[in-house]
Amino acid sequence: METQRYTYQPIIDRPPLRWPNGARVALWVCPNIECFHIDRAVRAPGAAPHLPDVQSYSLRDYGSRVGVFRMMDVFDKHDIRASVLLNAEVCDRHPKIIEEGKKRNWEWLGHGLTNNSALSSYPPEKQGEVIREVKDRIAAAVGKAPKGWLGPGLDETFDTPDHLAAAGFEYLCDWSHDDQPVPMRVRSGRMITLPYSQGINDLPVFVRGNHTPQEYFQMVCDQFDTFYAEGATSGRVMAIPLHPFITGLPFRIKYLDKALEYIVAHDDVWRATGWEIAEWYYQNHYQTPP
Repeated sequence: METQRYTYQPIIDRPPLRWPNGARVALWVCPNIECFHIDRAVRAPGAAPHLPDVQSYSLRDYGSRVGVFRMMDVFDKHDIRASVLLNAEVCDRHPKIIEEGKKRNWEWLGHGLTNNSALSSYPPEKQGEVIREVKDRIAAAVGKAPKGWLGPGLDETFDTPDHLAAAGFEYLCDWSHDDQPVPMRVRSGRMITLPYSQGINDLPVFVRGNHTPQEYFQMVCDQFDTFYAEGATSGRVMAIPLHPFITGLPFRIKYLDKALEYIVAHDDVWRATGWEIAEWYYQNHYQTPP
């Protein structure tokens, strides 16, 4: 069955997409800042079959205690405002992360309550309530309601986009199906998908693909080179998905630093947040799906 959420439109048949000031690439850097419960299973490759899964839990806790602050230093160095995929429970459990992110004017997206729980694990009648709770908890902590959403594990049900739009979310990152924003059909409100580049997501690259940090650096730069060349004709979106417990480790962080240094050294790169990209698209290119 083909999805009816959006229209098939080959990229070669679309009007040119123009970014501010003629930028070729809209770059958004999106760390997943998450929290986990030691008495619940971690939904990840290599997780232990019993509880407590100390290795899985403690590695992820390292990201919140150390790795995320290394990332902050790298983002600051390259004048990049992060767009955070945020488990709402982080607001209460790790408030220092929120405090430091607010100093940097980061954007905050909804990313479930905790990564121990996929959205599809809730009863159908509960899903909308959970989405609204995520929105309200993040808004209370950062002073602004989130506009974007990434499900824990990029997990959805068939009704998720409708629940999100009804709650006021306006862009969705679970659908890795394009290099440009795509309008999505929802029952009320409005929704677009925003590219979230799974090919250079540090979790599958390092954890599932067993690539080296040097290989990761080359992959990110090669992806950028392709987007930069194509963006001369029609703009592209480049997302760099990150996890503090993966790329925030000491032996990997310098390769993220080097990759960002390479990218921002180019002219015509728009260092944006997810909402800045989505808002520009809505104002200049969006058409309601038929």
